[in-house]
Amino acid sequence: MLPKKYRLKNTRAFEATYKNRHIVSDSMLTIYVGKEKKEPFAETKFGFVVSKKFHKRAVKRNRIKRLMRECVRLYLKENNLKKAEKYMSFIMIPKHNALDSNLKTIETSFYKLLEKIK
Repeated sequence: MLPKKYRLKNTRAFEATYKNRHIVSDSMLTIYVGKEKKEPFAETKFGFVVSKKFHKRAVKRNRIKRLMRECVRLYLKENNLKKAEKYMSFIMIPKHNALDSNLKTIETSFYKLLEKIK
């Protein structure tokens, strides 16, 4: 489970991240990148959005959210935020190709997208 201090929670935080309009994507995921941090010691937060358009069954939507959370948790455990640590927030949105994928493919997609961030 992703610790609370790394979770993007309130609606305003999501709206601010969407408003920034810095987007990176590939065939599996889309990541919205928030603004750069003003305080260097503030935690980077992650949000996960899986709409009903992705799949009508909640079981499938929850599974993909669990996989994305686990991917981020492992990434934080390695403690290699590198480029990601200078940003305040990230929102991860899966694409339909991610529906039947496993943790390893989502993880490689996530790492590639983090490398794309300027």
